[in-house]
Amino acid sequence: MKPRQRLASGIIAATALLGATLAMPTTASATSGTAPACVKRDVIKHRKYVKVTNLCGQAMHLKVVIDWGSDSPCLTYQNKEQWEWNWGRGSYGKVVTC
Repeated sequence: MKPRQRLASGIIAATALLGATLAMPTTASATSGTAPACVKRDVIKHRKYVKVTNLCGQAMHLKVVIDWGSDSPCLTYQNKEQWEWNWGRGSYGKVVTC
């Protein structure tokens, strides 16, 4: 096989592998997206504090994402349950479903 043919074959194989990897479903630890509006967020950025309240009418799997810091764990919160998350480093990013 000529060098150009090998290069083209390698590029095709790499593209196929990348496409297969991107098509794989996300793992359970990956975030699913920003939490819906029925999840209330009260953020006080200068105190590095957020209070989150689930008002969705059903249990939600949620976590607080801190940019450049430690995220909260992904936990299940019942309807009308609220919790607080403080962080030491980074800044508030968002609340996501997980």
